Amino acid sequence: MAFVDDVLEAETRTGEIKIHRDPGDFEGMRRAGRIAAECLDMLIPYVVPGVSTERLDRLAREFTLDHGALPACLYYKGYSHTLCISPNHVVCHGIPGERPLREGDIANIDVTVIVDGWHGDHSRMYALGEVAPRARRLIEVTYDALELGMAAVKPGARLGDVGHAIQTYVEAQRCSVVRDFCGHGVGRVFHDAPNVLHFGRPGAGEVLKPGMFFTIEPMVNLGRHPVKILADGWTAVTRDKSLSAQCEHSIGVTEDGCEIFTASPKGLFRPA
Repeated sequence: MAFVDDVLEAETRTGEIKIHRDPGDFEGMRRAGRIAAECLDMLIPYVVPGVSTERLDRLAREFTLDHGALPACLYYKGYSHTLCISPNHVVCHGIPGERPLREGDIANIDVTVIVDGWHGDHSRMYALGEVAPRARRLIEVTYDALELGMAAVKPGARLGDVGHAIQTYVEAQRCSVVRDFCGHGVGRVFHDAPNVLHFGRPGAGEVLKPGMFFTIEPMVNLGRHPVKILADGWTAVTRDKSLSAQCEHSIGVTEDGCEIFTASPKGLFRPA
């Protein structure tokens, strides 16, 4: 075991894409992914107008520890929370605090848990009460884009095919794909090779092979794609203050497509 970037990781980054051939590796990712998904399932009845993001973070930390897992983000590079909670025009890495969520808000909640050294990295959207039609449409576009990206995953395809599938769909819906953040390799290292861009050219990028583990996590803006980082060094927001949405799965490339490790056991991935 080695400490890397202030987080306990079971392996060290090498910069090379790892190919997992042991069936036990897939099982490890299933266990971690399931707890991550169950954690976000658990939060659903608590994500209501008036709840503070700090309370949601506390609930997630307690759930993670009670289920024999560790919160991967806690003290990662100095970050001091279990969740990232990103409402409205916050693109990603929103820091939990005293601010209450309000009627009509949309929010992405992102959690990563460690189970026996394996990382389950997962995020989804929550809608609080009656949200504006444009916000609802943004969420639907983002989820559809993720599904199209995952549908492009198969042996012999390339990462550019995944990004192209996401980008062309999102832009056809008159939204934009954030360029500053991407998916990443995942497994016994939190953020590993390869980088998984959510835009790109077909036929470009790394060739996908069975046993590759990575996240796909498109961030989609109603307005333009540029973002900026706030003074806290973490929170990314849209420069034009347009709404943003994100959803994320950890997946493994199989012989005929991909396996979703972070699928909701109760089928609650899409917001009601």
